[in-house]
Amino acid sequence: MTDEDELWHELVLSGVGGRTIAEAQERISYQEFIAWARYRAKRGSLNVGMRVERGTALLATLYANAHSKNGGYKISDFAPYHDEPVMTLEQAMEQWS
Repeated sequence: MTDEDELWHELVLSGVGGRTIAEAQERISYQEFIAWARYRAKRGSLNVGMRVERGTALLATLYANAHSKNGGYKISDFAPYHDEPVMTLEQAMEQWS
């Protein structure tokens, strides 16, 4: 599934554009779709459940890292449906140093 497909699913599940993906694709212009994509990239998921899960996972990560000896927990350890952020080349080079 592509990022575009995921966004169409998310828009319809959030009640934007119509009750089906086909209906939303007929009603939403390309410019509006791009605007929604920019909004989602800046503000995160439109899915309330995923937003709550991410917040809860962040708290669980902070708690687990504060109470463990190695502190190696990541948010994805507590939110399995969230993708890990993509590492940039600069970040990878810093880790290798």
